[in-house]
Amino acid sequence: MSDGIHVRGLRLWAHVGVLDFERAEGQWFELDLRLAVDLSVAGRSDALADTLDYSQLITALQRQARSIRCHTLEHYSDSMLDLVEQLYGPVPVWLELRKCQAPVSGFDGVVAVERQRHGPC
Repeated sequence: MSDGIHVRGLRLWAHVGVLDFERAEGQWFELDLRLAVDLSVAGRSDALADTLDYSQLITALQRQARSIRCHTLEHYSDSMLDLVEQLYGPVPVWLELRKCQAPVSGFDGVVAVERQRHGPC
């Protein structure tokens, strides 16, 4: 399937990290995700009911970010994949979750995990 819905650059403040202060104070993360879904029906009908409402997903991810407390990007991204599945069922999904400022001395880059579930996107 080549159709998909993309959400790019979603910034989320979450309490995730191995270090105590990361979980206590929180930090910025950035998310890109792709849901593989046939968009042809909605393309013809122009009806929101014929597609996946990405605003529901964005709102749910923002709510999740406010409440999550965990150590690893892997766990946080797994929670995101679970949330997608709760909202839309087992749709193919790909995501990249980036920690915007990893607390590593002398490192000014970005650390990310890439995950997918339910087949290729």
